Amino acid sequence: MSAENKVPAIRFEGFSGEWEEKKLGEVCLIGDIDHKMPQSVKDGIPYLMTGDFIGINDLDFNNAKLISVEDYEQLSKKIKPETGDILFARYASVGAVRYVETNLKFTISYSCAILKSSTTYSEGRYLFYYLQSSKAQHQVELEINTGSQRNIGIDSLKKIIVTFPINKEKLKVSCFIKNLDTLIVQHQQKHDKLLNLKKAMLEKMFPKQGATVPEIRFKGFSGEWSQRAVFELCSISTGKNNTQDKIHDGEYPFYVRSATIERSNNYLFDEEAVLTVGDGVGTGKVYHYVQGKYDLHQRVYRMYDFNGVTGKYFYYYFSNNFYDRVISMTAKTSVDSVRLDMISNMSIKLPVIEEQKNIARFLDSLDTLITQHQAQLKKLNNIKQACLEKMFV
Repeated sequence: MSAENKVPAIRFEGFSGEWEEKKLGEVCLIGDIDHKMPQSVKDGIPYLMTGDFIGINDLDFNNAKLISVEDYEQLSKKIKPETGDILFARYASVGAVRYVETNLKFTISYSCAILKSSTTYSEGRYLFYYLQSSKAQHQVELEINTGSQRNIGIDSLKKIIVTFPINKEKLKVSCFIKNLDTLIVQHQQKHDKLLNLKKAMLEKMFPKQGATVPEIRFKGFSGEWSQRAVFELCSISTGKNNTQDKIHDGEYPFYVRSATIERSNNYLFDEEAVLTVGDGVGTGKVYHYVQGKYDLHQRVYRMYDFNGVTGKYFYYYFSNNFYDRVISMTAKTSVDSVRLDMISNMSIKLPVIEEQKNIARFLDSLDTLITQHQAQLKKLNNIKQACLEKMFV
C-alpha cells in the first residue's frame, strides 16, 4: 500500500477504489465514566478494569470487582458500555481493545474509553479490528502521554485517523478476521483442555505422598510401587559452557539457564538425559528431555545413564515433583539455586519397567497433541497479524 493511493496491500476480489479517511471522533462517540473509585461490595454489578481483558476478546467477569447498583447508576449517567461498543485501554496496556458481545450489565473504569460506533455490525466490528492494526497502534503510540503512568487522553484518541472502504468490503474484512479469531479460540480451548487433562493425569497416575499405588492405573498392572533415590537410578553432572557461547544458527541444541533453547556448533554429550536448571529464573521450573547430541550450560544439571528406570518416565516423574521438593528445602518462597543433594537424594516412585513405558507413552502422546495445537495457534496468530498489517490502509 502506498500512502498516496490509500488502498490495502491485500484485498478481496471484486473491490476497488481508494478508502476514505476519517478521524475516530467523527465516527464514534468516545467517552469514559466519572473519575471516581467506587467501593467494592460482595454482591453487585461488575466494575471492570484493563486487567480484566483476557483472551482474544474476553472480559473476566468472574474475578471482576463488584459495585452497588447505586454506584453503577451514578457512574453510568455519562456513558456506559453496551453490546456492540468497543472498550479501549487508556492506561496500563494502552491500545488494547475489546468488542462488547455480552448483554450483561456492567461498567468499566475510567482507565478505559468506551467507543460507541454506528449501529451497523460492520462498523463496530471493523473498527475493533482496525484499532488492532499496526497503522492504528502506531498512531496511538505517538499520542501516549509518558510520565508516572503511560496513558492516552480522550481528545487524543478522537484524533486517530481511521480508513474505511465501502460497507460491503468492511463487512467482508471484519468477517474474515472474526473467523480467524474463532479458529484461534477453538484451538486455544482444545490446547487448554489437553493441559488440564495432563495435569489431572500427572496427579492420578503417580502415587500420592504416603501411598504406594496410583489412583489410575493401566489394565494388567497391580502390586505396590518401589521407591529409590535418584542417585541409585542415574548419574548426575552439569555442563561446562556459558550462555555467551551460543551461536544463532548452530547445529546443536544448547540448554541454558532458562526455558529458551539456544544453539551451538559444539556438543558436549550424545545421550538420553533429563535436564534441569541449577540457578536463574528457571530454577525448579524448567526441564528438558533430550535424546542425542547437545551442548549444556555449566549451571544446568543432567541426569543420564539410567538404571532401573526409563528416561522418559524419569522425566515425567521428576519434572512433576522436583519443584515441591526444593521449595520444602528452602526458607524462601522462590528457589535461587539447586544443590546436588536436592536432586541426588530425591525419592522416585517406580512401577515395573513395562508400566513405566505405558505411563510415559500416554503422557508423551498428550505432549505431542499439546505441541501440535501450540504450533497451529502460532500459525493462526501469525496469519492474523499479517492480515491486520496488509488488509488495512
